[in-house]
Amino acid sequence: MKLSGLLLLLLVSVFLRLGQAQVKSFLVDCGSNSSISVDGRNWTGDSVPADNFTLSSPGVLASTAAISGDQLYGNLYKTARIFNASSSYNFSLVSGTYCIRLHFYAFSFENFNVNESAFDVMANSLKLVSKFDVPGEIYWKNMRSNSTDTSLVKEYFLGISSNKLQIEFIPDSGSFAFVNAMEVIPVLHKLFTDSANKVGGLKSSLPLMDHGIETMYRLNVGGPKIKSIEDQSVWRRWESDERFMFSLNTANTISNTSTVTYASANDTSIAPLLVYETGRTMIDNDVLEKRFNMSWKFDVDPNFDYLVRLHFCEVIYDKPNMRIFRIYINNKTAAENYDVFVKAGGKNKAYHEDYVDAVSQQIDTLWLQLGPDSSTSASGTDALLNGLEIFKLSHNGNLAHAPGRIDTGRGGLPATKQKSKVLWAAIVAGVGSVIAIMILSAIFMCHCIRKKKTPPEEKSNPSGWLPPFLHGTMGSTSKAQALKSSPNSKGSMAANRMGRRFTIAEIRAATKNFDEALIIGSGGFGKVYKGELEEGNLVAVKRAHPQSEQGLKEFETEIEMLSKLRHRHLVSMIGYCDEQNEMILVYEYMANGTLRSHLFGSDLPPLTWKQRLDACIGAARGLHYLHTGAERGIIHRDVKTTNILLDENFVAKMADFGLSKDGPALDHTHVSTAVKGSFGYLDPEYFRRQQLTQKSDVYSFGVVLFEVVCARPVINPSLPRDQINLAEWAVHWQRQQSIETIIDPRLEGNYSPESLKKFGDIAEKCIADEGKNRPTMGEVLWHLEYVLQLHEAYMRSTDANSYSGSQMRFADMSLSLPGITEGEEEASLEAENIVENSVEPKADGC
Repeated sequence: MKLSGLLLLLLVSVFLRLGQAQVKSFLVDCGSNSSISVDGRNWTGDSVPADNFTLSSPGVLASTAAISGDQLYGNLYKTARIFNASSSYNFSLVSGTYCIRLHFYAFSFENFNVNESAFDVMANSLKLVSKFDVPGEIYWKNMRSNSTDTSLVKEYFLGISSNKLQIEFIPDSGSFAFVNAMEVIPVLHKLFTDSANKVGGLKSSLPLMDHGIETMYRLNVGGPKIKSIEDQSVWRRWESDERFMFSLNTANTISNTSTVTYASANDTSIAPLLVYETGRTMIDNDVLEKRFNMSWKFDVDPNFDYLVRLHFCEVIYDKPNMRIFRIYINNKTAAENYDVFVKAGGKNKAYHEDYVDAVSQQIDTLWLQLGPDSSTSASGTDALLNGLEIFKLSHNGNLAHAPGRIDTGRGGLPATKQKSKVLWAAIVAGVGSVIAIMILSAIFMCHCIRKKKTPPEEKSNPSGWLPPFLHGTMGSTSKAQALKSSPNSKGSMAANRMGRRFTIAEIRAATKNFDEALIIGSGGFGKVYKGELEEGNLVAVKRAHPQSEQGLKEFETEIEMLSKLRHRHLVSMIGYCDEQNEMILVYEYMANGTLRSHLFGSDLPPLTWKQRLDACIGAARGLHYLHTGAERGIIHRDVKTTNILLDENFVAKMADFGLSKDGPALDHTHVSTAVKGSFGYLDPEYFRRQQLTQKSDVYSFGVVLFEVVCARPVINPSLPRDQINLAEWAVHWQRQQSIETIIDPRLEGNYSPESLKKFGDIAEKCIADEGKNRPTMGEVLWHLEYVLQLHEAYMRSTDANSYSGSQMRFADMSLSLPGITEGEEEASLEAENIVENSVEPKADGC
């Protein structure tokens, strides 16, 4: 009996030990021989003997008296353990899921310079980091998120199938590894299920035991930071999302004062309720562009799968079908007709949704966008998000940076200074010095020769600035020659180059020393003046503002584009001036100004319906030439009525190519670029996906067509809500076949009703929400010419007093748009170089 009692007692003791091990958290203060209380928890020094973890080799204990910055874990970071050779922490625990956090604070100790530290970290057979450079990672993190952190925490979730966890630090040859603190916390509730929604597909299998997971981002959307002590399920920290939003102007913050509960009892550990008490919704949809998305951009490692976890809580609407939206991940549709109320099962219900998507070897950013679903009839066209987490999934036993990572500009980091790198740097520097000396010698010789041959008038350029085409970088010689104007005795010419080279004296004389009374336009580049050359020709003089970086960029782009282009319906450049730090372009003068000035906002007489059609056809011809005249085509990117100019005969010409871009290459469907343009004209699909196509110009041109009909601003906040946005207001009436209700009253019925109807049809097609449903500019041009034919036939029949028969003949003609069919959704590519500005209204100009 005594023996059986002892066996029973032993078994109970074993089970108790296993149970304690399962729920026990390991909080390790590395490099310390005592315990310390931080954030309400007790951290044990790794020099203190413990039953459940051991250290394979002691390494070196490092300590500092103080740390910089206001650190939550400041006292914890005053010590560290340094390893000269491979060493490991070994934990005894029970199988399950664990959250592992590694804390790093880069301080120097005696002969150990953290800037020279580089090491790998393994957790069992999973590689967590490779050639890890702590100061560099901190620097890069701060650059990405505009923060000032001096420490770094790496967080992982790992399924343990054995009773052991080994965290091994492996320094590079000649270097060392270090760590300040570690956390190993059992996850008692299931944070990750075995499946998730695959972006663009069905459910995706996601067995956690086969994957390691790294936390990349954890954000409290629309709310403040949440400290770890406020999320005690796994002691997580939640950051604010502001630094990652593409444009804060596209979203409003909301907060909830009602009681929030979890949609499921199984979700209590997914996120604290604090996350669901704040959020972001879209801007007031009735004031600005209704279809603009809320967008977040994140830097990630290429060649990995990512789990994107979205946290939702409907805090405003108390019934379904009030807020329905789409979810885009990496520019692909992840969900349509998403209704948080329905998904969560009611108002004030905390709910989350998981999506998995792969990031290719060529991409190192991840985009999340939420926007209204135009395919639904829901009364709400808003979007909502309360929280966001992004997790990286291991690939072939690896969570470290994938090989061949894209160069994201880390050259400015305090990089790891390995001996091999220093050797190669020395070699490169030596070779570079020899080459530099040779180049400088050649330049000096060329300069001496050129100095003897340079005409006197070309020696007066103290700025040294030359337009790009003068450096031989733009286009071919034949194209440059095609744009040359005839030489003039009063103006010098750059030999075999494009355009006339004006002296600054000529420009000042032509503009009466830049008389403010002669200003005819202005924009980000500077001002545009009306000028008169000595021989009597009128010109438009565009003078770049010296302090305008935006203007310089647009200035160079316009030179590049105009060096490629020549067309009757594009404004021509006559020449340039580059003296005395000036950057000036001289264009043909357009006597009748902008198309907009003849529609509203001035005392000019209104254009007739025929003049308006002629202007639209001329602009369409210019855009069609842009889209088809070059090998890849050119996308204007800023089509609006102030950029359509009229000459003395009211011939319309496209102007202002400062935002223009070359079209996509043959094997691409779009150009990934920063979103720029003008409110009211901007393609909503371009804004959503940051993917520019020729159909973006088509959308803007569709807005122009409605502006021509209605003769009012495209955005007018002073009007009633349903009339603020011209495109939406006009489409509403067009779909009711009542476009004549909102036509410019000054036309006074002097138009063909049939031509107006067809005009409205093509305008509506142009502003389809998706580019694949819009016509090409060639198709738009064809139909506008047909509209003109309808009107001219109507006028002839009216003059002949035989309208009824003519109307019958033309009314029977079909205007079905050729080539406008439903197509496959465009392939997704990374939206590179998007970290520039969000949508920025441009000042009107020539």
